[in-house]
Amino acid sequence: MKILADTGILLRLFEPMDARHLVVLSAVRILEKRGHEFVTGSQNRAEFWNVCTRPATARGGFGLPFAVAELRLTKVELGFPLLLEDESTYPIWRHVVLSLSIQGKQVHGARLAALMTSRNITHILTLDRADFLRYPGITVPHPADVVAGAP
Repeated sequence: MKILADTGILLRLFEPMDARHLVVLSAVRILEKRGHEFVTGSQNRAEFWNVCTRPATARGGFGLPFAVAELRLTKVELGFPLLLEDESTYPIWRHVVLSLSIQGKQVHGARLAALMTSRNITHILTLDRADFLRYPGITVPHPADVVAGAP
């Protein structure tokens, strides 16, 4: 089964000083050993770049040098195949934001949910479960649950 790796997962995989690095790394390894394949969307990659290059003094920024950020992005590209959006993604997204009254920053999660729906991806590994629980047909395991042995 394919699992979408949310941006927070990608960021923590490559940031060993982050308190969540080990639980994220462990969860990814466990799921891969079970035969699951991780994928990303172009939005995940753009958000990854944003956080890596955002100044450390800004909210959540890593403040990485350009070359380090590029190296990490290359690792994401090599390790996590890209799900391309097709012509069905936008109508799904539009339906989701209107039917669930999604607005503001929440539209980013809705876009990922629409991409997942259009590509028949049912699972997203994320640190922000609450952001995705509202979407029907999407299962939202948290890395800590995976490590603790939850299915």
